[in-house]
Amino acid sequence: MTEQIPVETLHPTIRVLSDEQVQAIHHTSLDILSRTGIVMKNETGRELLLDAGAWESEGRIKIPPHLVMDGLASAPPRIPLFNRLGDLTMPLEAGKVFFGPGSDCPFTIDVETGQRRQATAEDVRRIAQLCDGLEQIDFIMSMGTPSDVPTMDHYLHSFINMIRGSVKPNVYTANNREDMEDIYRIACAVAGGETELREKPFLLHYAEPISPLLFNDESVDKLLFCAEKGIPVTYLPSPNTGGGGPITLAGALALGNAECLVGLVLSQLVRPGTPFLYGMNTAALDMKSAIVSYGSPEWSLGMAACTDLARYYDLPVWGTAGATDSKVVDAQAGIEATVTIMTAFLCRCNLVHDVGYIEYGTTSSMEMLVVADEIIREVRYIMGGVEVSERTLARQAIHRVRPGSGFLADDHTLSNWKWAQWRPELIDRSRYDNWVEEGRKVMMARANERARQILAEHEVPPLPEAAEEVIAEVLKRRQT
Repeated sequence: MTEQIPVETLHPTIRVLSDEQVQAIHHTSLDILSRTGIVMKNETGRELLLDAGAWESEGRIKIPPHLVMDGLASAPPRIPLFNRLGDLTMPLEAGKVFFGPGSDCPFTIDVETGQRRQATAEDVRRIAQLCDGLEQIDFIMSMGTPSDVPTMDHYLHSFINMIRGSVKPNVYTANNREDMEDIYRIACAVAGGETELREKPFLLHYAEPISPLLFNDESVDKLLFCAEKGIPVTYLPSPNTGGGGPITLAGALALGNAECLVGLVLSQLVRPGTPFLYGMNTAALDMKSAIVSYGSPEWSLGMAACTDLARYYDLPVWGTAGATDSKVVDAQAGIEATVTIMTAFLCRCNLVHDVGYIEYGTTSSMEMLVVADEIIREVRYIMGGVEVSERTLARQAIHRVRPGSGFLADDHTLSNWKWAQWRPELIDRSRYDNWVEEGRKVMMARANERARQILAEHEVPPLPEAAEEVIAEVLKRRQT
């Protein structure tokens, strides 16, 4: 009898900060909050901090370390996110990595004409439908700023079209408290009530302060609303290096960490245990073009460092991958998407957004989403590691083989080939003559075909009738 070999599979991972570096950034952030201070424009937020032990000095709110540590002790280490059908599909917890698109692109690449044009509300719905049909996309964001609806209502219209287009967990943005209240009312109707929504949340709100150290009224108000209602929330600063943050990544991390921790403290002061997603955006403000670079290595390196900090705080963490600064889906787009997706997997970032962005976050591309879906599939296979077991060591097959022959017809191959090799869905491995005969289709053409196929064939379960009634009421009131 062959001895069994119990070998645990190693899954590749990286850390970019040592324990000492994490501590240095953490203490610098505490120093920023207690000595430098913040500007708080929201009166309720100001009162919450002062009543809890912060103080005002030189026109700023100074926050003592104990408030931060109390907030960290109160925030949960796990955020369970459900789809709108009530299934737990996205538990944000240590070791789990989930991918989805971004929000608020003013432009899109028309999947039928290939032209760059302004985004519409229907684009938001169709991109949500595409994401719903892509297996490696776990959640949705709007991917558009609709140009064909009232300007002040575009976040509301985006949310409505997202939930019509997909059942997957929803990461949404909003303009103000009125938006938050209307979206919350719709979400409760989708879930079946306030209690049902709190027990099985299918949405998470994304708000941000203004780096450096400015906490504007509207963003704080949205954060407080989420805490009041028990809605999972993230409050993400953007200390982009050379822009909202210092030119050095360590300085940007220390600043962004301080700003994010203010959001965490506020959420826990309103409701201890509020689900809070930690994180920050650390892209580079390119010193030559003045764009915020979505393909910059600084962003990926910052994401990995941020994940190290989140692990220290025992919090789920936000990240970015699958985006590009390229204006089209080309080799540059593939390089930047692959590097960022690989980094997100390696560092075990939990919720990874902006998949499908091109043109440094200005334009959405369905083809880019499809290409990124394939990249995620391939990288996920690599992250699975190498199984070492009696099944995979193939002792008997090796014993049977004739030297110089092969394993193509061996029973071991016939029994295991379906799972033992990764098989592409979009990447082309055909022989040259077959590729020519099929029309010499490059990656962009294949991605376009795949996107259009999903839009034509993939069906999304409709919203409950009660939810559509609430949507109609909300939109009618907004029009008056």
